[in-house]
Amino acid sequence: MQDMRLKKSARGVGPGYPQVVVLVGATGDLARRKLLPGLFHLSRSGFIPGCRIIGVSLDQHDVEAFRTLARGALDQFSARKATEAEWAAFAESLDYVPLGAGAAALRAAVDQARASFSGESRVIHYLSVPPEAALPAVRLLAEAGIADGARIIMEKPFGTDLASAVTLNEKLHEVFSEDRIFRIDHFLGKEPAQNILAFRFANGLFEPIWNRNFIDHVQIDVPETLGLNQRSRFYEATGAYRDMVVTHLFQILGFMAMEPPTSLEPAPISEEKNKVFRSMLPIDPANVVRGQYVGYRSEEGVDPESETETFIALKCWIDNWRWAGVPFFLRTGKRLAEGQRIISIAFREPPKSMFPAGSGVGAQGPDHLTFDLADASKMSLSFYGKRPGPGMRLDKLSLQFAMNDTGLIGDVLEAYERLILDAMRGDHTLFTTADGIERLWEVSVPLLESPPPVRLYQPGSWGPKSIHQLVAPHAWRLPFERAWRGAKTPGS
Repeated sequence: MQDMRLKKSARGVGPGYPQVVVLVGATGDLARRKLLPGLFHLSRSGFIPGCRIIGVSLDQHDVEAFRTLARGALDQFSARKATEAEWAAFAESLDYVPLGAGAAALRAAVDQARASFSGESRVIHYLSVPPEAALPAVRLLAEAGIADGARIIMEKPFGTDLASAVTLNEKLHEVFSEDRIFRIDHFLGKEPAQNILAFRFANGLFEPIWNRNFIDHVQIDVPETLGLNQRSRFYEATGAYRDMVVTHLFQILGFMAMEPPTSLEPAPISEEKNKVFRSMLPIDPANVVRGQYVGYRSEEGVDPESETETFIALKCWIDNWRWAGVPFFLRTGKRLAEGQRIISIAFREPPKSMFPAGSGVGAQGPDHLTFDLADASKMSLSFYGKRPGPGMRLDKLSLQFAMNDTGLIGDVLEAYERLILDAMRGDHTLFTTADGIERLWEVSVPLLESPPPVRLYQPGSWGPKSIHQLVAPHAWRLPFERAWRGAKTPGS
Protein backbone atom coordinates (compact mmCIF):
# COMPACT_ATOMS: atom_id res chain seq x y z
CA MET A 1 0.00 0.00 0.00
CA GLN A 2 2.80 2.41 0.90
CA ASP A 3 4.64 1.72 -2.38
CA MET A 4 1.44 2.37 -4.35
CA ARG A 5 0.95 5.67 -2.51
CA LEU A 6 4.56 6.68 -3.20
CA LYS A 7 4.23 5.86 -6.89
CA LYS A 8 1.07 7.96 -7.06
CA SER A 9 2.77 10.87 -5.31
CA ALA A 10 5.75 10.56 -7.67
CA ARG A 11 3.68 11.62 -10.66
CA GLY A 12 4.40 15.21 -11.55
CA VAL A 13 7.37 15.59 -9.17
CA GLY A 14 9.95 13.50 -11.03
CA PRO A 15 12.54 14.86 -13.45
CA GLY A 16 10.45 14.02 -16.54
CA TYR A 17 13.31 12.36 -18.43
CA PRO A 18 15.31 9.19 -17.80
CA GLN A 19 18.54 9.92 -15.95
CA VAL A 20 22.11 8.72 -16.41
CA VAL A 21 23.89 9.17 -13.08
CA VAL A 22 27.70 9.26 -13.14
CA LEU A 23 28.57 8.53 -9.52
CA VAL A 24 32.20 9.53 -8.94
CA GLY A 25 33.41 7.98 -5.68
CA ALA A 26 30.96 5.10 -6.06
CA THR A 27 32.74 2.75 -3.67
CA GLY A 28 33.10 5.27 -0.84
CA ASP A 29 31.27 5.43 2.47
CA LEU A 30 28.71 8.06 1.44
CA ALA A 31 27.81 6.17 -1.72
CA ARG A 32 27.26 2.94 0.21
CA ARG A 33 25.35 4.50 3.11
CA LYS A 34 23.19 7.06 1.31
CA LEU A 35 23.56 7.41 -2.45
CA LEU A 36 23.10 3.87 -3.74
CA PRO A 37 20.20 3.12 -1.34
CA GLY A 38 18.67 6.49 -2.24
CA LEU A 39 18.93 5.93 -5.99
CA PHE A 40 17.44 2.47 -5.54
CA HIS A 41 14.44 3.92 -3.70
CA LEU A 42 13.89 6.72 -6.23
CA SER A 43 14.00 4.21 -9.08
CA ARG A 44 11.83 1.59 -7.40
CA SER A 45 9.15 4.07 -6.30
CA GLY A 46 8.67 5.62 -9.71
CA PHE A 47 10.15 9.03 -8.99
CA ILE A 48 12.57 8.58 -11.92
CA PRO A 49 11.08 7.35 -15.22
CA GLY A 50 14.30 5.49 -15.98
CA CYS A 51 17.76 5.42 -14.49
CA ARG A 52 21.22 4.08 -15.35
CA ILE A 53 24.03 4.46 -12.81
CA ILE A 54 27.70 4.44 -13.79
CA GLY A 55 30.00 3.98 -10.83
CA VAL A 56 33.44 5.58 -11.04
CA SER A 57 36.27 5.25 -8.53
CA LEU A 58 39.93 4.39 -8.09
CA ASP A 59 39.09 0.75 -7.30
CA GLN A 60 39.83 -1.68 -10.12
CA HIS A 61 36.41 -3.32 -9.99
CA ASP A 62 34.44 -4.82 -12.82
CA VAL A 63 30.68 -4.44 -13.18
CA GLU A 64 29.87 -7.58 -11.20
CA ALA A 65 32.07 -6.49 -8.28
CA PHE A 66 30.30 -3.11 -8.21
CA ARG A 67 26.91 -4.82 -8.24
CA THR A 68 28.01 -6.98 -5.31
CA LEU A 69 29.07 -3.84 -3.44
CA ALA A 70 25.74 -2.16 -4.22
CA ARG A 71 23.76 -5.20 -3.02
CA GLY A 72 25.72 -5.16 0.24
CA ALA A 73 24.99 -1.43 0.63
CA LEU A 74 21.26 -1.99 0.21
CA ASP A 75 21.23 -4.92 2.64
CA GLN A 76 23.20 -3.02 5.27
CA PHE A 77 21.97 0.56 4.99
CA SER A 78 18.62 0.72 3.21
CA ALA A 79 15.55 0.99 5.44
CA ARG A 80 13.46 -0.27 2.51
CA LYS A 81 14.44 -3.86 1.76
CA ALA A 82 14.62 -4.97 -1.84
CA THR A 83 12.75 -7.96 -3.22
CA GLU A 84 14.68 -10.21 -5.58
CA ALA A 85 12.78 -8.80 -8.55
CA GLU A 86 13.50 -5.21 -7.47
CA TRP A 87 17.15 -5.98 -6.95
CA ALA A 88 17.45 -7.68 -10.34
CA ALA A 89 15.99 -4.61 -12.06
CA PHE A 90 18.29 -2.26 -10.14
CA ALA A 91 21.37 -4.42 -10.78
CA GLU A 92 20.71 -4.21 -14.52
CA SER A 93 20.90 -0.42 -14.25
CA LEU A 94 24.42 -0.49 -12.77
CA ASP A 95 27.64 -0.11 -14.71
CA TYR A 96 31.20 0.61 -13.59
CA VAL A 97 34.27 2.38 -15.00
CA PRO A 98 37.52 2.49 -13.00
CA LEU A 99 39.25 5.86 -13.13
CA GLY A 100 42.32 4.21 -14.61
CA ALA A 101 40.33 3.32 -17.73
CA GLY A 102 40.36 6.99 -18.71
CA ALA A 103 38.02 9.53 -20.28
CA ALA A 104 37.26 7.54 -23.45
CA ALA A 105 35.95 4.53 -21.49
CA LEU A 106 33.77 6.81 -19.35
CA ARG A 107 32.34 8.51 -22.45
CA ALA A 108 31.58 5.10 -23.99
CA ALA A 109 29.73 4.00 -20.83
CA VAL A 110 27.61 7.17 -20.81
CA ASP A 111 26.80 6.82 -24.52
CA GLN A 112 25.78 3.19 -23.99
CA ALA A 113 23.58 4.13 -21.02
CA ARG A 114 21.83 6.90 -22.98
CA ALA A 115 21.33 4.58 -25.94
CA SER A 116 19.44 2.16 -23.67
CA PHE A 117 16.57 4.67 -23.48
CA SER A 118 14.24 4.99 -26.44
CA GLY A 119 13.84 8.75 -26.14
CA GLU A 120 15.63 11.76 -24.69
CA SER A 121 17.59 11.43 -21.43
CA ARG A 122 19.61 13.63 -19.08
CA VAL A 123 23.05 13.21 -17.49
CA ILE A 124 23.79 14.16 -13.88
CA HIS A 125 27.17 13.81 -12.19
CA TYR A 126 27.50 13.27 -8.45
CA LEU A 127 30.97 13.99 -7.02
CA SER A 128 31.27 12.01 -3.78
CA VAL A 129 35.00 12.62 -3.49
CA PRO A 130 37.47 14.32 -1.11
CA PRO A 131 37.90 18.09 -1.65
CA GLU A 132 41.27 17.73 -3.38
CA ALA A 133 39.75 15.33 -5.93
CA ALA A 134 36.80 17.52 -6.94
CA LEU A 135 38.43 19.66 -9.63
CA PRO A 136 40.38 16.74 -11.17
CA ALA A 137 37.04 14.91 -11.41
CA VAL A 138 35.47 17.93 -13.12
CA ARG A 139 38.37 18.03 -15.59
CA LEU A 140 37.85 14.32 -16.32
CA LEU A 141 34.17 14.93 -17.09
CA ALA A 142 35.12 17.77 -19.43
CA GLU A 143 37.80 15.66 -21.13
CA ALA A 144 35.31 12.86 -21.65
CA GLY A 145 32.91 15.29 -23.31
CA ILE A 146 30.07 14.44 -20.92
CA ALA A 147 29.80 17.81 -19.15
CA ASP A 148 27.94 19.77 -21.84
CA GLY A 149 24.27 20.02 -20.93
CA ALA A 150 24.76 17.90 -17.80
CA ARG A 151 24.15 18.83 -14.18
CA ILE A 152 26.60 18.28 -11.33
CA ILE A 153 26.05 17.75 -7.60
CA MET A 154 28.96 18.90 -5.41
CA GLU A 155 29.68 17.83 -1.83
CA LYS A 156 31.13 20.22 0.76
CA PRO A 157 33.44 21.90 1.54
CA PHE A 158 32.94 24.63 -1.03
CA GLY A 159 36.37 26.10 -0.40
CA THR A 160 38.06 26.68 2.94
CA ASP A 161 38.18 30.49 2.81
CA LEU A 162 37.15 33.31 0.50
CA ALA A 163 40.08 32.97 -1.91
CA SER A 164 39.72 29.21 -2.32
CA ALA A 165 35.93 29.49 -2.74
CA VAL A 166 36.33 32.09 -5.47
CA THR A 167 38.94 29.95 -7.23
CA LEU A 168 36.79 26.82 -6.95
CA ASN A 169 33.77 28.61 -8.42
CA GLU A 170 35.83 30.07 -11.27
CA LYS A 171 37.19 26.62 -12.18
CA LEU A 172 33.73 25.06 -11.96
CA HIS A 173 32.24 27.76 -14.17
CA GLU A 174 34.77 26.95 -16.88
CA VAL A 175 32.96 23.62 -17.31
CA PHE A 176 29.46 24.03 -15.80
CA SER A 177 27.25 27.10 -15.77
CA GLU A 178 25.94 28.13 -12.35
CA ASP A 179 22.41 26.94 -13.14
CA ARG A 180 23.77 23.40 -13.61
CA ILE A 181 25.75 23.28 -10.33
CA PHE A 182 24.03 21.90 -7.22
CA ARG A 183 25.99 22.37 -3.99
CA ILE A 184 24.43 19.88 -1.63
CA ASP A 185 23.63 20.43 2.05
CA HIS A 186 21.82 17.40 3.41
CA PHE A 187 20.49 19.42 6.37
CA LEU A 188 18.25 21.38 4.00
CA GLY A 189 16.99 18.18 2.41
CA LYS A 190 15.34 17.08 5.62
CA GLU A 191 11.57 17.34 5.90
CA PRO A 192 11.65 19.57 9.03
CA ALA A 193 13.93 22.13 7.38
CA GLN A 194 11.37 22.63 4.64
CA ASN A 195 8.62 22.65 7.24
CA ILE A 196 10.08 25.98 8.41
CA LEU A 197 8.92 27.54 5.13
CA ALA A 198 5.44 26.06 5.49
CA PHE A 199 5.22 27.02 9.15
CA ARG A 200 6.24 30.64 8.56
CA PHE A 201 4.55 31.53 5.32
CA ALA A 202 1.34 29.48 5.43
CA ASN A 203 0.21 30.56 8.91
CA GLY A 204 -1.04 34.03 9.79
CA LEU A 205 -0.41 33.24 13.44
CA PHE A 206 3.40 33.27 13.21
CA GLU A 207 4.63 35.39 10.30
CA PRO A 208 3.51 38.71 11.93
CA ILE A 209 5.63 37.98 15.03
CA TRP A 210 8.69 36.65 13.15
CA ASN A 211 10.84 39.72 13.80
CA ARG A 212 12.88 41.73 16.32
CA ASN A 213 9.78 43.13 18.01
CA PHE A 214 8.70 39.73 19.30
CA ILE A 215 11.79 37.47 19.11
CA ASP A 216 14.51 37.92 21.71
CA HIS A 217 17.17 35.55 20.35
CA VAL A 218 17.61 32.42 18.24
CA GLN A 219 19.70 29.30 18.80
CA ILE A 220 20.79 26.83 16.12
CA ASP A 221 22.35 23.91 17.97
CA VAL A 222 23.83 20.82 16.32
CA PRO A 223 25.91 18.89 18.88
CA GLU A 224 27.25 15.49 17.84
CA THR A 225 28.24 12.51 19.98
CA LEU A 226 30.34 11.06 17.15
CA GLY A 227 34.09 11.45 16.90
CA LEU A 228 36.06 11.72 13.68
CA ASN A 229 35.45 8.19 12.33
CA GLN A 230 38.79 8.01 10.49
CA ARG A 231 38.32 11.52 9.08
CA SER A 232 41.09 12.99 11.24
CA ARG A 233 43.33 14.07 8.33
CA PHE A 234 40.43 15.88 6.64
CA TYR A 235 39.25 17.35 9.92
CA GLU A 236 42.71 18.52 10.97
CA ALA A 237 42.85 20.73 7.88
CA THR A 238 39.25 21.89 8.21
CA GLY A 239 37.87 22.11 11.77
CA ALA A 240 34.32 22.51 13.03
CA TYR A 241 33.73 26.01 11.63
CA ARG A 242 34.62 25.18 8.02
CA ASP A 243 33.11 21.70 8.21
CA MET A 244 29.77 22.56 9.78
CA VAL A 245 29.01 26.26 10.23
CA VAL A 246 29.52 27.68 6.73
CA THR A 247 28.01 24.71 4.91
CA HIS A 248 25.23 23.71 7.33
CA LEU A 249 24.33 26.04 10.21
CA PHE A 250 24.48 29.26 8.19
CA GLN A 251 22.29 27.64 5.54
CA ILE A 252 19.67 26.79 8.18
CA LEU A 253 19.95 30.37 9.47
CA GLY A 254 19.23 31.63 5.94
CA PHE A 255 16.03 29.58 5.72
CA MET A 256 14.89 30.65 9.18
CA ALA A 257 15.61 34.38 8.77
CA MET A 258 14.79 35.15 5.15
CA GLU A 259 12.06 37.48 3.97
CA PRO A 260 8.96 36.07 2.24
CA PRO A 261 9.92 35.15 -1.34
CA THR A 262 7.75 36.40 -4.19
CA SER A 263 6.91 32.76 -4.94
CA LEU A 264 7.97 29.28 -3.86
CA GLU A 265 10.28 29.00 -6.84
CA PRO A 266 14.02 28.29 -6.65
CA ALA A 267 15.24 31.71 -7.84
CA PRO A 268 13.17 33.86 -5.43
CA ILE A 269 13.99 31.60 -2.48
CA SER A 270 17.73 31.61 -3.28
CA GLU A 271 17.66 35.40 -3.61
CA GLU A 272 16.01 35.86 -0.20
CA LYS A 273 18.56 33.52 1.43
CA ASN A 274 21.39 35.44 -0.19
CA LYS A 275 19.90 38.71 1.13
CA VAL A 276 20.22 37.28 4.64
CA PHE A 277 23.87 36.43 4.01
CA ARG A 278 24.53 39.91 2.59
CA SER A 279 22.98 41.40 5.75
CA MET A 280 25.17 39.39 8.13
CA LEU A 281 27.80 41.36 10.00
CA PRO A 282 31.37 39.99 9.89
CA ILE A 283 31.98 37.39 12.59
CA ASP A 284 33.73 39.04 15.55
CA PRO A 285 36.33 36.65 17.07
CA ALA A 286 35.36 38.07 20.50
CA ASN A 287 31.94 36.44 19.99
CA VAL A 288 33.37 32.99 19.27
CA VAL A 289 34.35 30.07 21.52
CA ARG A 290 36.56 27.43 19.94
CA GLY A 291 37.07 24.10 21.70
CA GLN A 292 38.94 20.85 21.28
CA TYR A 293 38.03 17.61 23.03
CA VAL A 294 40.63 16.03 25.28
CA GLY A 295 42.36 13.25 23.36
CA TYR A 296 41.98 14.76 19.88
CA ARG A 297 45.70 15.49 19.58
CA SER A 298 46.57 11.81 20.14
CA GLU A 299 44.46 10.61 17.19
CA GLU A 300 46.19 9.34 14.07
CA GLY A 301 46.89 12.09 11.54
CA VAL A 302 46.54 14.91 14.08
CA ASP A 303 49.36 17.31 14.95
CA PRO A 304 50.35 16.75 18.62
CA GLU A 305 50.17 20.55 19.05
CA SER A 306 47.05 21.02 16.90
CA GLU A 307 44.96 24.17 17.29
CA THR A 308 42.13 22.81 15.13
CA GLU A 309 38.74 23.21 16.78
CA THR A 310 36.42 20.23 17.19
CA PHE A 311 33.81 22.53 18.76
CA ILE A 312 32.60 26.00 17.97
CA ALA A 313 29.97 28.32 19.42
CA LEU A 314 29.40 31.83 18.14
CA LYS A 315 27.11 34.82 18.25
CA CYS A 316 26.26 36.52 14.98
CA TRP A 317 23.99 39.34 13.84
CA ILE A 318 21.80 40.03 10.82
CA ASP A 319 21.81 43.77 10.28
CA ASN A 320 18.53 44.33 8.51
CA TRP A 321 15.12 45.79 9.36
CA ARG A 322 13.63 42.48 10.53
CA TRP A 323 16.49 41.21 12.72
CA ALA A 324 18.52 44.23 13.90
CA GLY A 325 19.57 43.69 17.53
CA VAL A 326 18.54 40.00 17.67
CA PRO A 327 21.50 37.72 18.45
CA PHE A 328 21.77 34.36 16.71
CA PHE A 329 23.70 31.74 18.71
CA LEU A 330 25.19 28.80 16.83
CA ARG A 331 26.86 25.74 18.36
CA THR A 332 28.24 22.47 17.02
CA GLY A 333 31.00 20.06 17.93
CA LYS A 334 32.25 16.49 18.14
CA ARG A 335 32.12 14.13 21.13
CA LEU A 336 29.45 16.15 22.96
CA ALA A 337 26.86 14.96 25.47
CA GLU A 338 23.98 14.43 23.03
CA GLY A 339 23.33 14.34 19.31
CA GLN A 340 20.65 16.93 18.48
CA ARG A 341 19.66 19.24 15.63
CA ILE A 342 17.42 22.05 16.80
CA ILE A 343 16.38 25.59 16.04
CA SER A 344 15.08 27.30 19.17
CA ILE A 345 13.37 30.68 18.93
CA ALA A 346 13.00 32.58 22.23
CA PHE A 347 10.19 35.12 22.35
CA ARG A 348 10.39 38.35 24.27
CA GLU A 349 8.81 38.32 27.70
CA PRO A 350 5.83 40.62 28.44
CA PRO A 351 6.99 44.17 29.29
CA LYS A 352 5.25 44.08 32.69
CA SER A 353 4.09 41.21 34.86
CA MET A 354 0.86 41.44 36.88
CA PHE A 355 1.59 38.12 38.58
CA PRO A 356 2.73 38.09 42.21
CA ALA A 357 6.25 37.19 43.26
CA GLY A 358 6.64 33.45 43.57
CA SER A 359 3.94 32.71 41.00
CA GLY A 360 6.48 31.00 38.76
CA VAL A 361 6.16 33.30 35.77
CA GLY A 362 9.52 33.68 34.06
CA ALA A 363 11.13 31.09 36.34
CA GLN A 364 11.70 28.65 33.48
CA GLY A 365 12.86 31.14 30.90
CA PRO A 366 11.01 32.72 27.98
CA ASP A 367 8.49 31.05 25.70
CA HIS A 368 10.15 29.05 22.94
CA LEU A 369 9.29 27.69 19.53
CA THR A 370 11.54 24.70 18.84
CA PHE A 371 12.12 22.82 15.59
CA ASP A 372 13.77 19.42 15.86
CA LEU A 373 15.58 18.91 12.55
CA ALA A 374 16.07 15.18 13.08
CA ASP A 375 14.24 12.84 10.73
CA ALA A 376 11.31 12.50 13.17
CA SER A 377 10.45 16.16 12.38
CA LYS A 378 9.08 17.56 15.64
CA MET A 379 7.99 21.02 16.72
CA SER A 380 7.20 22.37 20.19
CA LEU A 381 5.72 25.66 21.39
CA SER A 382 6.24 26.27 25.10
CA PHE A 383 4.24 28.73 27.17
CA TYR A 384 3.20 29.50 30.76
CA GLY A 385 -0.16 28.27 31.99
CA LYS A 386 -1.92 28.16 35.34
CA ARG A 387 -1.35 25.16 37.57
CA PRO A 388 -4.71 23.59 38.57
CA GLY A 389 -5.81 24.38 42.11
CA PRO A 390 -6.17 27.42 44.35
CA GLY A 391 -4.00 30.49 43.95
CA MET A 392 -2.06 31.66 40.91
CA ARG A 393 0.86 29.32 40.28
CA LEU A 394 2.21 29.02 36.75
CA ASP A 395 3.98 26.10 35.09
CA LYS A 396 5.72 25.77 31.72
CA LEU A 397 3.50 23.83 29.31
CA SER A 398 3.93 22.94 25.65
CA LEU A 399 2.11 22.14 22.43
CA GLN A 400 3.92 19.52 20.40
CA PHE A 401 3.73 18.04 16.93
CA ALA A 402 5.63 15.15 15.36
CA MET A 403 5.55 13.84 11.80
CA ASN A 404 4.30 10.54 13.19
CA ASP A 405 1.05 12.34 14.12
CA THR A 406 0.16 12.68 10.42
CA GLY A 407 0.31 8.97 9.64
CA LEU A 408 2.45 9.87 6.60
CA ILE A 409 5.92 9.22 8.04
CA GLY A 410 6.41 6.47 5.46
CA ASP A 411 6.12 9.04 2.65
CA VAL A 412 9.07 11.09 3.88
CA LEU A 413 12.02 11.06 1.53
CA GLU A 414 15.46 10.77 3.10
CA ALA A 415 17.48 13.98 2.71
CA TYR A 416 19.82 12.73 -0.02
CA GLU A 417 16.92 11.21 -1.93
CA ARG A 418 15.05 14.50 -1.98
CA LEU A 419 18.11 16.51 -2.99
CA ILE A 420 19.12 14.13 -5.79
CA LEU A 421 15.57 14.26 -7.11
CA ASP A 422 15.53 18.07 -6.95
CA ALA A 423 18.84 18.28 -8.81
CA MET A 424 17.49 15.97 -11.52
CA ARG A 425 14.51 18.34 -11.82
CA GLY A 426 16.78 21.40 -11.92
CA ASP A 427 15.25 22.78 -8.70
CA HIS A 428 17.80 24.92 -6.77
CA THR A 429 15.51 25.70 -3.83
CA LEU A 430 17.45 23.60 -1.30
CA PHE A 431 20.92 24.27 -2.71
CA THR A 432 23.26 27.17 -2.16
CA THR A 433 24.74 29.46 -4.79
CA ALA A 434 28.24 30.66 -5.61
CA ASP A 435 27.34 34.18 -4.46
CA GLY A 436 25.93 32.87 -1.18
CA ILE A 437 28.97 30.73 -0.39
CA GLU A 438 31.42 33.51 -1.23
CA ARG A 439 29.52 35.97 0.97
CA LEU A 440 29.63 33.55 3.91
CA TRP A 441 33.39 33.18 3.53
CA GLU A 442 33.63 36.97 3.33
CA VAL A 443 31.91 37.46 6.70
CA SER A 444 34.18 34.72 8.09
CA VAL A 445 37.41 36.57 7.27
CA PRO A 446 37.91 38.23 10.72
CA LEU A 447 37.49 34.88 12.49
CA LEU A 448 39.73 32.92 10.11
CA GLU A 449 42.44 35.58 10.30
CA SER A 450 42.36 35.99 14.11
CA PRO A 451 40.79 32.87 15.64
CA PRO A 452 40.56 32.78 19.45
CA PRO A 453 42.60 30.02 21.13
CA VAL A 454 41.05 26.58 21.47
CA ARG A 455 39.84 25.57 24.93
CA LEU A 456 39.84 21.96 25.99
CA TYR A 457 36.64 20.15 26.93
CA GLN A 458 35.93 16.64 28.13
CA PRO A 459 34.29 14.17 25.73
CA GLY A 460 30.66 13.73 26.74
CA SER A 461 30.32 17.33 27.98
CA TRP A 462 28.62 20.30 26.31
CA GLY A 463 31.87 22.03 25.37
CA PRO A 464 34.13 24.58 27.08
CA LYS A 465 32.64 26.36 30.09
CA SER A 466 33.07 29.76 28.43
CA ILE A 467 30.07 29.05 26.19
CA HIS A 468 27.87 30.19 29.10
CA GLN A 469 29.46 33.65 29.07
CA LEU A 470 28.92 33.80 25.30
CA VAL A 471 25.17 33.28 25.58
CA ALA A 472 24.62 35.26 28.83
CA PRO A 473 22.26 36.65 30.04
CA HIS A 474 20.41 33.89 28.20
CA ALA A 475 20.96 30.15 28.61
CA TRP A 476 21.53 27.35 26.11
CA ARG A 477 18.37 25.38 25.39
CA LEU A 478 20.32 22.12 25.30
CA PRO A 479 20.28 20.04 27.39
CA PHE A 480 16.48 20.11 27.51
CA GLU A 481 14.80 20.01 30.92
CA ARG A 482 11.84 17.99 29.66
CA ALA A 483 11.36 15.16 27.20
CA TRP A 484 9.45 15.23 23.96
CA ARG A 485 6.03 13.80 24.64
CA GLY A 486 6.14 10.03 24.18
CA ALA A 487 9.90 10.07 23.56
CA LYS A 488 12.61 8.23 25.46
CA THR A 489 15.28 10.75 24.53
CA PRO A 490 15.48 14.37 25.75
CA GLY A 491 13.44 16.95 23.88
CA SER A 492 11.72 20.28 24.20
